[in-house]
Amino acid sequence: NPSIYVDACLLGSDIISKLFSFTRTYFMVDASIPSQYVLFLQQLMPRKAVSEIYSCLGHHRHGKTYYFRMASRHMRSTDDAFIPAPGIKGMVMAVFTLPSYEYVFKIIKDRFTPPKEVTHQEVRDKYQLVKRWDRAGRMADTQEFANLVLDASRFSDELMRELEDTCPSQIEINGRALIIKHCYVERRMQPLNLYLKDATDEEVDAVMLDYGKAIKELAAANIFPGDMLLKNFGVTRHGRVVFYDYDEIQPLSDINFRKIPPPRDEFEEMSGQPWYSVGPNDVFPEEFRLFFSGNARARRAFDQWHSDLYEASFWTDLQDKLQDGFVEDFFPYSPKLQFQR
Repeated sequence: NPSIYVDACLLGSDIISKLFSFTRTYFMVDASIPSQYVLFLQQLMPRKAVSEIYSCLGHHRHGKTYYFRMASRHMRSTDDAFIPAPGIKGMVMAVFTLPSYEYVFKIIKDRFTPPKEVTHQEVRDKYQLVKRWDRAGRMADTQEFANLVLDASRFSDELMRELEDTCPSQIEINGRALIIKHCYVERRMQPLNLYLKDATDEEVDAVMLDYGKAIKELAAANIFPGDMLLKNFGVTRHGRVVFYDYDEIQPLSDINFRKIPPPRDEFEEMSGQPWYSVGPNDVFPEEFRLFFSGNARARRAFDQWHSDLYEASFWTDLQDKLQDGFVEDFFPYSPKLQFQR
């Protein structure tokens, strides 16, 4: 019979905040007076922005309105300059931030850095896909804006040069206003590759354990990230690893996972080119080791916990489970907090 059971009792604003995280699927609450729900939840999570609470309840217009009000207040009360976001430059997006502000702005470039071959519309479609999909607590939510107006005098010279070089069709200066014709706004996180540089051995172990969990949980939600380089993941203030580069995501069920065939002779073995055919959706998990090039500590920690991700059988077995109707539960809290049933 249909029933409801209590799975856990969450105490403390930090753990409750994870339940209403910007990385999780919307609750879609049918509330006659949404503000009443928001006021109650804000008492439980005083550090969480009102805009995020509205959004996580499924009230996106309210969330977007409150976000814009919050951003406008912040701009009026600060005077620091917008700068390029820390980290490796993206091939598809120009990303910038305000040091005093915990969000980043992402603009689709006019021309993508090779070897990227996606189109502008495909990038937008991927961001819409993330809105509709089960994010499993591992993909950041975004707000989409058209004709967003910011103070042009707040943009550093370095950032202005970058925007004029990479996405001139998306920006327009009108007096003191810089108009961004289309952009996404997202919570700022520390890129995983930068986090690892200053992390202790214990922190490396913990974050690489969670990085592998993030990949596995996305896969169980039928999402294949595509580009799993460390720079495409961020670390939240709770130490949780989150994926935020969506231009190559695909349903896991659409991917053809293969094992690299052995070379037939020494000429193939020494060849700098693949000696086997590669289709557009072919993926070779053995090559995932390349994601850790230059970071031996991260590689050791990852191999300790998640070496099964290098096996094509891990992925094909999961595809079979999804095909059979398997649905994974993604809990935003530790199993230690669950009641015994």
